[in-house]
Parts: sequence; C-alpha cells; structure tokens
Amino acid sequence: MTTFLKFAHLAAIAIWSGGLLALPFLFWQRRTLTAGPDLDRLHRITRLVFVELTSPAAFIAIGTGTALIFLQATFVEWFSVKIVLVGVMAMLHVLAGLVLLQLFSPTGRFGRLSYVALMSAYVVVIAGILWVVLAKPHFDSNAFAAHLFEPGALGRWMHQSFGVTKMPTP
Repeated sequence: MTTFLKFAHLAAIAIWSGGLLALPFLFWQRRTLTAGPDLDRLHRITRLVFVELTSPAAFIAIGTGTALIFLQATFVEWFSVKIVLVGVMAMLHVLAGLVLLQLFSPTGRFGRLSYVALMSAYVVVIAGILWVVLAKPHFDSNAFAAHLFEPGALGRWMHQSFGVTKMPTP
C-alpha cells in the first residue's frame, strides 16, 4: 500500500509542478491576442491545464502525502519545512487561479514583471521542496523554537497569546 501511495504521490507532484510551471507561459501568451478564435483557444487550453490537470494533481498529491505521513510516521524538523513549502506552493496555485479568472476578461493583462515573478516563485518553491526532500537537512528546532515539538506547547502558546480559552460544550 505504501509503495502505491508513494508512486501516486510522486506522479501527482510531477503533474502539479509541471502544470504550475506551464501556467505562467500560457498566461504570457495572452499579451499578443485580441478577441477572437485564437484567444478562445488559449482560454480553453489554459483552463484545461489549471482545472483538469493541475488542480486534481494537487488534490491527489496532498491527499496521498497526508496518508503517507501517517503510514510512515514522518515527524522530523525537515519534514515540517517541507510542509511549509507545500503550503506556499498551494497558495501560489490559488494565485494562478485568481490570475486565470481575470486574465481573459476584455481588459485582462499579464505583463513581463508578472510572468517573471510568478515563474520565479514557482521555480524557487519547487526547487526548495526537492532540496528539502532529497537532502533531508538537519534543522535544530531548539535553535529557533525550543518547545515547538513538545507536547502541550500549542496550548501554552494559545494561553500566552489569547489568555484563557474555553472549549465549547454541546
């Protein structure tokens, strides 16, 4: 079961990452097109990549990754860094969806700066995830958050930050 989940996870990550890297290029193509069949074709292709390929791959990658967390009991500091980077990747995925929503309106634009910024963000995050997963660097959580992995630490932090909190009762 674990082997199948790993295979599905890696395949989904490859499709998700590839789709995210392709989207800024597709968005960039909008600059040369005016209303007509070519713009409609680009819109359909871009929506296909985002809605029917990249988004389901992201869902599968996150779902299989979550299952693998519990099957393999991966609870170390480098993994926490990976999860933060995956969260950033998911937020950038949402950003691509927001760009797609406005891009094909009559006044939609995606300039050079937007292209460079979005593509750079994707490359940095994907490379960061790959580096953390392959290198599995040692991060000493005691150096920046001494009690981060200690049981009950979240409750103490909540109490310090928000005062007394009460659990709702049914």
